[in-house]
Amino acid sequence: MTGGQAIVEIMKEEGINHAFTVPGESFIPILDALYDEEDFQLISNRHEGGAALMAEGYAKASGQTAVVMATRGVGAANLSIGIHTAKENSTPMVVFLGQVKSSFRGREGFQEVDLDRFLHDVCKWTVEINDVNRIPEFVHRAFRIAKSGRPGPVAVSLPEDILKQVAPLKINKKSIRPKPRPSSEEVAEFYSILSDAKKPLIIAGAGVILANAESNLVEFAEKLQIPVAAAFRRHDVFPNNHPLYVGHLGMGTFEGIQETVRQADTIIAIGTRFSEITTQGYSIISEEQKIIHIDIEYTMLGKVYEPTLGIVSDANEALLSLLNNEVTVPTTWKQWTAERRNVFNEITFIEKENNEEYVDNTQIIRTLQDMLPPDTIIANDAGNFAGWLHSYYKFNAQKSYIGATSGAMGYALAAAIGAKLGQPHRPVVSLSGDGGIMMTIQELETAVRYKVPFISLIFNNNMHGSIRMFQEISYPFREIGTSLGNPDYVALGNSFGVFSQRVTCDAEFETALKNALDSNKPSLIEIVCNPEQISVQSTITSIREKATVKL
Repeated sequence: MTGGQAIVEIMKEEGINHAFTVPGESFIPILDALYDEEDFQLISNRHEGGAALMAEGYAKASGQTAVVMATRGVGAANLSIGIHTAKENSTPMVVFLGQVKSSFRGREGFQEVDLDRFLHDVCKWTVEINDVNRIPEFVHRAFRIAKSGRPGPVAVSLPEDILKQVAPLKINKKSIRPKPRPSSEEVAEFYSILSDAKKPLIIAGAGVILANAESNLVEFAEKLQIPVAAAFRRHDVFPNNHPLYVGHLGMGTFEGIQETVRQADTIIAIGTRFSEITTQGYSIISEEQKIIHIDIEYTMLGKVYEPTLGIVSDANEALLSLLNNEVTVPTTWKQWTAERRNVFNEITFIEKENNEEYVDNTQIIRTLQDMLPPDTIIANDAGNFAGWLHSYYKFNAQKSYIGATSGAMGYALAAAIGAKLGQPHRPVVSLSGDGGIMMTIQELETAVRYKVPFISLIFNNNMHGSIRMFQEISYPFREIGTSLGNPDYVALGNSFGVFSQRVTCDAEFETALKNALDSNKPSLIEIVCNPEQISVQSTITSIREKATVKL
């Protein structure tokens, strides 16, 4: 078979049936090998950045390894935002990059870049294959590395002449993702440390979701009556309506939820890397607290905080091992949990209103909560508008949230299309600001062409809101570069062939959302927001007043 055919056969063996791309001449042998594959869907995107973000969203929703393809240096450069997002999101991804012919390398051939070196810092592993006979070895290794340990992206550079060469190539069986478990000594030490705790807290992250351990986390937390907080943009790791859930640790987290972490004397971190955002700039965890850190990737242990106990384990295997022990739950744990849950309930309660003169984003979130089916998948972009979703929306179904921990603008729309392809029977809604939406809005055409029904919400305040907020905090009254002009989004959506509607007050949103759900086609709802309300807790005026007092 040709090198291109071998890559397709390996993808099939790995269970891959979707790939995302902007086609390029340097990997046409792979495209040709896909021509006769009836059970494989190739999604041809409008921009490589959209392709990579769509592939990442597809992987998160489907549980499969993302596959994305692009050509040479220009394609790799455009893909890099999605590759970085996959790294930060711990999403398995294999990137196939067409490269210039082997005989042209080193001459600055057309679009030539040392692709393996170029993407090294945003990948788990990179390689250029220069011998057709080694394609099975390296491509199988790429899939194994992408999904083993802490999952992430792997890039494979493929000179176009290698893809055309014919050789007797052997395709191996699908690689199995390793699932290490704790030793009996580690389990014993876990409970020894926990026995001294007065106020224990679980912080759960992506490792739980990737291990499909959400149900066992619920059982474990219930057995020990320990409260659970979700790491940054891992809202769906634990049902938010559960009495043991105490909040999400993200941008703009309410002080009461931050205080839950500060008051905890023992933190059980499962599958989380203690990111800057989760830890509120490394400010809410102290040396006095004991930390039990469980992660499948050994390099995560002690990377930020030195753990009292570090355990290298798959999150589900760890929870299963810990559940095998009998534990006496102190009454104080139950009281502590009830206290912190009450704080969460008070902070996140929304009084129902129907404003007919302006948009209150809190009411938009309440309407989404009331109207969307429980299994709806929500994807959100970077921007202050997301603070309302993070603060108030209750994620109660497993695998119901998709967000970029990298903070990539343009993520939500593309990722939502990918998520709908991965879970075609679940409703999918994306939330974007007017800054982010324009970075990938061309992928609406992709959704129309492949008949992918989803709903895109655009929160339009004619500015880069989060940057404007930080500008006002540091340099009040000196706005520069953050104001935006926008198209007529409804007219633009209609030109793509999507259902489109605009709302100028939150009382109109319920009807617009119902219309979009009923349309069963790609849909767009523009929400005209008040630019003065810069975040959940601040207005531009209030920020300036605080700054004036300091001056």
